[in-house]
Amino acid sequence: QVQVVESGGGLVQAGGSLRLSCVASGRFFKINAMGWYRQAPGKQRELVARITSGGTTNYVDSVKGRFTISRDNAKNTVYLQMNSLKPEDTAVYYCNANIMVSIPIQNDYWGQGTQVTVSS
Repeated sequence: QVQVVESGGGLVQAGGSLRLSCVASGRFFKINAMGWYRQAPGKQRELVARITSGGTTNYVDSVKGRFTISRDNAKNTVYLQMNSLKPEDTAVYYCNANIMVSIPIQNDYWGQGTQVTVSS
């Protein structure tokens, strides 16, 4: 059984930093793309940042220059370094991993979410 678990959320003042981590565990063949999404109250879930297995990244415009996504393939882990945080970054952040559980079966797995709150 594959599990995806996030950690690292919390409360921070505007201008501060947080680092989120997400680890995938279980039996699988390969992890493809990994990403971070967020959902603020009353809003739809949006993609924040994504990284492919080869390291190609993309970001939503609102976080470019402030957030950095990275991954450690040996540890099956993806990180989101968030700097210069703003109150509008407040949301529940979810990790997503597209995992090939066997050839050719691949599924999307979601973490339980971690709350990030930025106070003004």
